Amino acid sequence: MFSLHGYGPSIFEGTILTLEVSLASLFIAMLLGMGGALAKVSHSIVLRGLATLYTTVIRGIPDLVLMLLVFFGGQVLVNQLAPMLGYDEYIDINPFIAGVLTIGFIFGAYMTETFRGAILAVNKGQLEAGYAYGMSRVMVFRRILFPQMVRHALPGFGNNWMVLVKTTALVSIIGLDDMVRKASMAAGATRMPFTFYVVVAINFLLITTVSIYLLKYLENRYSLGVRRN
Repeated sequence: MFSLHGYGPSIFEGTILTLEVSLASLFIAMLLGMGGALAKVSHSIVLRGLATLYTTVIRGIPDLVLMLLVFFGGQVLVNQLAPMLGYDEYIDINPFIAGVLTIGFIFGAYMTETFRGAILAVNKGQLEAGYAYGMSRVMVFRRILFPQMVRHALPGFGNNWMVLVKTTALVSIIGLDDMVRKASMAAGATRMPFTFYVVVAINFLLITTVSIYLLKYLENRYSLGVRRN
């Protein structure tokens, strides 16, 4: 029943790869998001301008177009620059790396706005009190700002994660054997597209459902001691 005409193991491998792409992309998005958020709330006009440009451009271009630009455009650029560095062989960009970097870069813009809103939601008086006690900027961030901003950021973070997981389906167009591409090949070979795409839909639903429960746990964990109105 679960062999799916012999393609069950292949779909499972694709599902694992989808999870790997999702988690790796999330890590990059979180780093970019935190950096962008801190830049947006900084006193530097240059940093605020760069962060604003980043979020405006990325959120204004379709994800599919960005994926194609990074993969195909990046490959052309790398092979044009390589001879200048004394490397004459053709360079193939790894689809996994291209997919992870693109999705991470895209969702870094969304995480930037999520984290910026969370930072602004933290009471400034508490930050000023930390500085008054002689804490450094790093200590204030680690002990006061970060623990509280996580609570405010989790709802938006969860939404971004859900969309990110579904966006990983785009990596199939650049040749990465995720579960969507595996299902597509299986559907073509067996002429049973409905069966395999339903399996893919169920897999995505399982991933997002488990994510909902984990995120709910984190929200409750970071809301301990907080009075609810």
